[in-house]
Amino acid sequence: MMVLVRMRCVRNIRLMSSTTRPNSEPNQILMSPSSLSSLDLPYDNHTWTTSHSPHHTFKAAAAAKVLDGKLISMEIKSKIAEEVARMKRCIGVVPGLGVILVGERRDSRIYVRNKIMACEEVGIKSLVTELPADCAQAHLRNAVIKFNKDPSIHGILVQLPLPQHLDEEEVLGALSLEKDVDGFNPLNIGNIAIQGGEPLFTPCTAKGCVELSIRSGVEIMGKKAVVIGRSNIVGLPTSLLLQRHHATVTVIHPFTENPQQITSDADILVSAAGVPNLVRGNWIKPGATVIDVGTSPVEDLSCEDGYRLVGDVCYEEAVMMAAAITPVPGGVGPMTVAMLLLNTLDSAKRMLNFI
Repeated sequence: MMVLVRMRCVRNIRLMSSTTRPNSEPNQILMSPSSLSSLDLPYDNHTWTTSHSPHHTFKAAAAAKVLDGKLISMEIKSKIAEEVARMKRCIGVVPGLGVILVGERRDSRIYVRNKIMACEEVGIKSLVTELPADCAQAHLRNAVIKFNKDPSIHGILVQLPLPQHLDEEEVLGALSLEKDVDGFNPLNIGNIAIQGGEPLFTPCTAKGCVELSIRSGVEIMGKKAVVIGRSNIVGLPTSLLLQRHHATVTVIHPFTENPQQITSDADILVSAAGVPNLVRGNWIKPGATVIDVGTSPVEDLSCEDGYRLVGDVCYEEAVMMAAAITPVPGGVGPMTVAMLLLNTLDSAKRMLNFI
C-alpha cells in the first residue's frame, strides 16, 4: 500500500511537470514550475523500493540532438516582452536592472554588453555603474547600496569575477535580498536546498539548465545526474535544483577519484568546470543528455572580439555519444540571460504588487 501511495505521488508530479504546466497559472512564462515546493514529496522510510537493473552493453548513439538555447531563449524573451509591455500599459512602470561592472576584463564587458542589449530587447530599463579595477571595497559597497535604495531598480547584478583585492562575499551580502536577481544570497541557495523551501530567485544558470532540459523533452525525475563543478554560482545551485526535480545527483570536484567512471553512468551530465575539452567522448554514457556550461575564451583573431568561446565538453566526440547536447556558444549562455530578465520581471511584479 505504501508503494502505491508513492507511485501515485510520483505520477501526480510527472503530470504537474508536463508541457501542460504553463497553462496552470496565469501569465506563467516557464515550463518548469514556479513553485519548487510543488515538486516536493513527503519523505517516508517505508516507501523505498529496490530494483535490479540488468547490465547493458552500449554502443555509440546517432548524432546528438542539439539543444538550441538561443532559439528557446528567444521564445522566453518574447513572452517577457509581452509582460513588460502589459506592465507599462497598466501601471506605467517597467522593470529596472542595475548592473555594476568593475575593471576592464574583456569577457566581463562583453557579458554585460549582452545583458544590456537583452534588456533593451524586452523593454527592461538598465543602468550600469562602472568602477575602476583598483576601486576600494567601500566604493563598490556604496554602488550596491545606491541601487538598493533606488525604487526604479528591481534587480541588481554585480558582474563576477571581481578583482582579487575585493571581498566578493561581502559585496553580495550587501545586496538587498529582494533585488538579488542573480540568486546568490545564502537564503536563496538555502531555500533551494531544503524541502518546502521557496527561494525568491533561483540562480540564473541553474534555472536555465533545467528549463532548457524540460522544454527539450529531457526527463529529469529518477534519472542519474552528474554535475562537474561545485561553485556557488553554477555547480552547487544546479545540483540542488536537479535534486528538487528528483534526479539522483552526484557532484564531481577536483578531488574526485575516477571521474570518468562516474560520468559514464550519468543520464544527465552537466559540466561547469571551466576547463576546455575536459569531458571527452569516453566520459559520456551513450544516449545521455550533456549540458555544457563551460565558456572558456580561446584566442582566435579571426573572430570579431579576438577570441572564441570553448566549452568543457569536446563537442566533436560528445555529439557522437550523447542523445542531446548543448552547443557553446548558443546553449546555456542565452538561457542564463533569459532567466536574468525573467527574475528581474518577477522582482518588479512582486515589489509593485502587479499580477
